[in-house]
Amino acid sequence: MILHQLRDHLEVLYGAAVALVIVVFFTPAVAGMARRLGAVDEPDEQRVHRIPIPRLGGLAIFFGIIVPALAFLDLDRSMRGLLVGGAIATAVGAIDDYRGLRWWEKLAGQVLAGAIPPVFGIWVDHFTFPFLGVYDLSVWLGAPLTVVWIVAVMNMVNFIDGLDGLAAGVCGIAGFTFALIALSLGKPTAAAFSAIVLGATLGFLRHNFFPARVFMGDSGALLLGFSLATVAVEGLLKTAATVALFFPLLVLAVPILDTGFVVARRLKYRQPITARDMAHLHHRFVNLGFSQRRAVVYLYFWVATLAGAALGTRFIPFREGGRWHAWPTLGAAALGALAVGASVYMVYLLEIVKLANPRVRRRRREAAEQQRRTA
Repeated sequence: MILHQLRDHLEVLYGAAVALVIVVFFTPAVAGMARRLGAVDEPDEQRVHRIPIPRLGGLAIFFGIIVPALAFLDLDRSMRGLLVGGAIATAVGAIDDYRGLRWWEKLAGQVLAGAIPPVFGIWVDHFTFPFLGVYDLSVWLGAPLTVVWIVAVMNMVNFIDGLDGLAAGVCGIAGFTFALIALSLGKPTAAAFSAIVLGATLGFLRHNFFPARVFMGDSGALLLGFSLATVAVEGLLKTAATVALFFPLLVLAVPILDTGFVVARRLKYRQPITARDMAHLHHRFVNLGFSQRRAVVYLYFWVATLAGAALGTRFIPFREGGRWHAWPTLGAAALGALAVGASVYMVYLLEIVKLANPRVRRRRREAAEQQRRTA
């Protein structure tokens, strides 16, 4: 079915290819401009890199998205809203990359960008819950929820942008997954835009994977977060598929977990939520002795297993025609078990749930024993 859809909608492939080429060739020029402007990340105790790296790579990603979108996509009302909002998100991030914004100024810009899609008709007007059916939302509830969702995902992507290639790779996996699911749901425009995001991130990884020569900065993180959040609303949530609600939550589960963990930690220790620290999941990998490259690959694998579970839920006909089918059910269960197993392993490895981790209890016993010996 997907191959037939791709054959009928070649703009999905063309858009991804053009986005990749534009970003590959345009990024070095953007990096050089960032150096001349002084938009450079200097190394410090709260950053992993050890040499100055230019920011503003998000401008290359923006051109890699906007050009194929204008060339290949149907610029209906929804798509115009997506592109306008993406331009605002990029501008807010670029200003922050260049001269810095106070947290409330950046948040105001994010809200402004997030408010554009509902104005152009992109908002969650209903949810389809498994076993419960369809629940319609009024514009007074659906539009604010959409803005909150978009702003939240923008910040989640910004939070995970802490290791070379991490944010771009995670967003690329999400773009690939959203493209396949949207195509299967009969949403070719959303599928093509998701594929363009995939192509742009792959092109940027040419210069951003370890050792990075340029960072995407807030301009890229906010743009990618905005794009994924908005296309999830337009291409996935606004369908009659009963499991569509869980697709973006599964695919973006790692950024969601990272943000939830960091925010909870800052609240626990009464730190400002906007404060920078080294408590993110990727920082915990580095603190355990992982190299940047290995930490990023582990996180790619984690995100990919969750994306695989989402794709399995969509494409494996385990309950076709209202009847359970043995082999497809086993296949879907295997994908789900892989995703759960990978998640449990990462939670254990990173000691996110400390009380449940025997390594933490062993360390505490050893520390207590050492104190008794020295007392």
